[in-house]
Amino acid sequence: MTTRIIQHSPVTWTDIVHADDADVAALRERFPGFHPLNLEDIVSRIERPKLDQDDDYLFLVMHFPLWDSRDEISRASELDIFVVKGHLVTVHNGSLRPLVAAFERCEASETERGNLLGRGVNHAVYALIDQLVDYIFPILSKVDKRARDIEDALFESNAKRVIQEIALVRRDIISLRRIIHGQIPIVQELEMVEHPILLEHMEEYFGDIVDHLFKLRDIADENFEIINSFADTVDTLASYRINEVMRILTVISVIMLPLTLISSIYGMNIVLPFADNPQAFTITAGIMLVVVLLMLAYFRRRNWL
Repeated sequence: MTTRIIQHSPVTWTDIVHADDADVAALRERFPGFHPLNLEDIVSRIERPKLDQDDDYLFLVMHFPLWDSRDEISRASELDIFVVKGHLVTVHNGSLRPLVAAFERCEASETERGNLLGRGVNHAVYALIDQLVDYIFPILSKVDKRARDIEDALFESNAKRVIQEIALVRRDIISLRRIIHGQIPIVQELEMVEHPILLEHMEEYFGDIVDHLFKLRDIADENFEIINSFADTVDTLASYRINEVMRILTVISVIMLPLTLISSIYGMNIVLPFADNPQAFTITAGIMLVVVLLMLAYFRRRNWL
């Protein structure tokens, strides 16, 4: 729906936000060599990350995390890239801040246009992907902070809140891991691909992005293990608290058994010891108290209390 074009020798950057059928038709007319299936991919809701190679162009589908504050989860935001000799076409939904900021800087500054587009389309592709990958680091830093907050609250009495926070963070980390893991083979393929559009010296540049993705993967995997250990700890604490409550309730129930027996016997309509004694109630209550004290002393001696 929104198409913007920046030109700086030797590259023309076309940026499309929320592509529709009209944008597809315009791209088909401007680049008749684009495969119809690739053009269909840019208007689909979500595509799996991939790299398609054609004789005249490369087509990339990549995902980058976008924070959903309502559901408290990082969702995948798709970026489609056509790499043609002298042309760079990006298609996205406008939510990827580094990409939007890079285009706005190029619009506002000739120097920025030269830095991004002046070294060729292959370097422009590398620079954009590198910025988007580096943007994942602060996202994972927020996950680290949430994990530390959980660690601080782990032994609080409000277990329900801690369990809920662990579940939310674990779901977020699972989503981040899925996104990060899916980009690694794409950039590795870019590193190894032999195509006239990508110059040989770009192998080291894309290799650097792969290294960053490996670091992100390791951080996400480590956070996942930490959150799982927190979940195990919370389960252990919850089980311990339940066992403590059950032990107290069991002691109370056992103590009540002889008291119930005594009260039931003295409630029978028969002649019983102390039945005619004016202090019968006091004597019976005293017997019950002695029984309770003896049982408590026994439980204490066995370390049940």
